[in-house]
Amino acid sequence: MLKVGLTGSIAVGKSFVAATLAELGCHVTDADTTAREVVAPETPGLRAIIENFGLDVLQADGTLDRARLAAVVFADERNRLLLNSILHPFIIKAQDAWLECREIEDPEGVAIVDAALMIESGGCRRFDKLIVVHCRPEIQLQRLMKRSNLSREEAERRIRVQMPQEEKMRYADYLIDTSDGFEDTRRQTSEVYEKLRQAATPTQAL
Repeated sequence: MLKVGLTGSIAVGKSFVAATLAELGCHVTDADTTAREVVAPETPGLRAIIENFGLDVLQADGTLDRARLAAVVFADERNRLLLNSILHPFIIKAQDAWLECREIEDPEGVAIVDAALMIESGGCRRFDKLIVVHCRPEIQLQRLMKRSNLSREEAERRIRVQMPQEEKMRYADYLIDTSDGFEDTRRQTSEVYEKLRQAATPTQAL
């Protein structure tokens, strides 16, 4: 099985690329879903967050208040790094378990893990190939403002705390530029998919 990392900065269209790859036949999981699972009530992940950030980041029903936690960590670089150091080991462990299951089910398939911080955490080293999704900076900014209802200043701040797109792109085996809309992105994604399928299929001996 070919293990592929899919990454990109905030609001660059990575989710659309992941959905397209799933439609084409790849096995896909995303870090946001895994991140929610590892901080569900009564999990070691949630207990670790409470120990470090206090009960104020919980909702009345005892579940994590993700919006409140995001406000805390985006306002302070130390808190952001602390949260990442807490969550990444739990997320990577869950992703590795998912990859093992997919390999048993489909040894010649393509399994894709979608994660925004894959390069920063070092998790990208686990994969055979890495796809980096990107777009023009002004488009990224406008998408983030619209998606999250943020001011320009707040959106710029959230972008600045992440690794620059240009740096992420240097790690890529494949690049997908979403700047020109859905159809162009779908075309590029289909081309990358064909290359992944070729890489996943063992060469037959003559």
